[in-house]
Amino acid sequence: MHLPRYIDKLRLHLAGLLHADYQDNLGKGFDGLWLQHAGVTHDQISDLVRLSVTDGQVCDWVRCHVRKSDADKAAHRHAMLHYPAPDDAAGQERLQWRKQQAGIAHREDIRSFVDFIDADEGRL
Repeated sequence: MHLPRYIDKLRLHLAGLLHADYQDNLGKGFDGLWLQHAGVTHDQISDLVRLSVTDGQVCDWVRCHVRKSDADKAAHRHAMLHYPAPDDAAGQERLQWRKQQAGIAHREDIRSFVDFIDADEGRL
């Protein structure tokens, strides 16, 4: 569920157009979770995106080179939907900071970055 967003950020970064808010966390956070579960590095995917013309080419490469069991996929999905974990102090601090920046620090229902993105984009 995160790969298309990651590809978009990489394409913007490679073109020098990625917003400053995303620069420090590129290849970390959700990107890092995806990389960890896929078993590839940020440099590998960045090079792949740089050398591709379409997102489909990137997805085709991932389908051929990243093979995970249903249990692995479920663990990744759970990690994404519950990031940051309650005991991840740095992640929780960043989430609170982002909520404050967005003017929604009072929203107790926003407990993950997926929730934050949904709220920030008007879906929650």
